[in-house]
Amino acid sequence: MSLHIGLNATCFSERPSGANQRFRHLFGALIRQQPDWQFIIYEPRDVRVAAWFADSPNVEARVTPLPAEGRAARLLAGLGYWRQALRADRLDLFECFHLPAVIAPDCSTLLTIHDLRPVRADAGWMSRGIAAPVLHHALARTHLTLAVSDTVAAELRAFHPGARVRRLYNGVRPEDFVRPSDVALETSRAHWNLPPRFVLSVGHLEARKNIEQAIDAIAVLRDRGLAVPLVVVGNPGGAEDRLAATVARHGVGDRVQLLTGVGTDVLRAMYHLADLLVFPSAYEGFGIPLIEAMASGLPIAASDTPVFRELAEGAARFFALDDPAETASVIASLWDDPHERAALAQAGRALLPRHDFAVLADELAAIYREVSAN
Repeated sequence: MSLHIGLNATCFSERPSGANQRFRHLFGALIRQQPDWQFIIYEPRDVRVAAWFADSPNVEARVTPLPAEGRAARLLAGLGYWRQALRADRLDLFECFHLPAVIAPDCSTLLTIHDLRPVRADAGWMSRGIAAPVLHHALARTHLTLAVSDTVAAELRAFHPGARVRRLYNGVRPEDFVRPSDVALETSRAHWNLPPRFVLSVGHLEARKNIEQAIDAIAVLRDRGLAVPLVVVGNPGGAEDRLAATVARHGVGDRVQLLTGVGTDVLRAMYHLADLLVFPSAYEGFGIPLIEAMASGLPIAASDTPVFRELAEGAARFFALDDPAETASVIASLWDDPHERAALAQAGRALLPRHDFAVLADELAAIYREVSAN
C-alpha cells in the first residue's frame, strides 16, 4: 500500500533538541524503509527542514509562510494557509508535532506529544489557562496521539479521558556513540579542562532539570570528605545565574563546571570520559540523556520519577527528588564501585534495541497503515 503523508515540520529549527533529534532520525529511517510512500514536509519559511532528507527521492518540500519560532506569529501566518494547502496536496495522513494542532480537512491527523509541561500544576495559572483548552481540542480532534513514553500516554489519558493514545518511544543511533579514539577523547578533555574522573549531567540549564540537586549533592560529598567533580553540560535555559549562585553559595567552584556551547561530538566524547551520568530532573516526558548514556556504556544515577523508572529500571540507581543527601549517597556508591558501574552499563545496553530508530520506524509504519485503513 502506497501512502501520501504530510508532516507539519514548521516547528523545527537548527537548535538542538530532543524533538529535533527524533524527527530527523525517526523519519529518516521511515523514509528509507518506505520508498513507495511519498512524504511532503511542510517546512518553516526560514529553515530548510526537507534538506535533512535531501538524498531521498520520495520527499517533497513545501515552504510555508510560517516562521520556525514565535507561536503567535506561526498561528497568524497559518490562518490563511493550511486548509487550502492540505486540500490541494490530497494526503492520506497528516502528522503534527506541536500545538495548536492543525487538523487536516480531508484525511486523518496524528499528533506527537513529548510532555505535558504547559498544563502541569507548576506551570502557572496563565500557562494552564491557555494551554489546557488547546490540548483538549487537539486530543478530541486528532485521530491518534503518539506519546513518547507510557508515562506521557497515561498523563494524556488522565488529562483527557477517552483520548486515543499510542506510545512510540524516542530513539538513539548507537553508531553515534561508539567510543572515540583516545586522541579525540584527550583532546576534548584538554580543551574543556575536564578532570581525570567526573560525574556528568546533561540538559538545558532550566529549572525543571533540577541541576541544583546535583550541585547540592556535590557539596554534601565534600562535607563527607569525598571529592567528586561534576561537569554540567547544557544550552542556556534561563537558570544559569541561579546555578552559578548555588555553586558559589556552597563554595564548590573548584569541583563544579557549568559548560555551555559544547558541540555534539564533544558531548559524545564526554559520555565516554565520565564515570557516571547524574540526571536529577523533576519532570520529563522522556529523558534522552538516559538512552545516550546507555548507548555510551555509562552508568546512570537518576531521580526517582515514573518515566525514569519506565526507561531505566535495572540500568540505573535512583534517588528521591529534593533529597541531596540520598543523591550524594547514590553517587558515592557508584563512584567507589567499578563492578556496579559495569553491571549498570551492561543492563543499559540490553535496553537499547527498543530505542533503535529502525525498530521505531517499523512501529510507526504499522501505525500509519492502521490509521489510514480505518
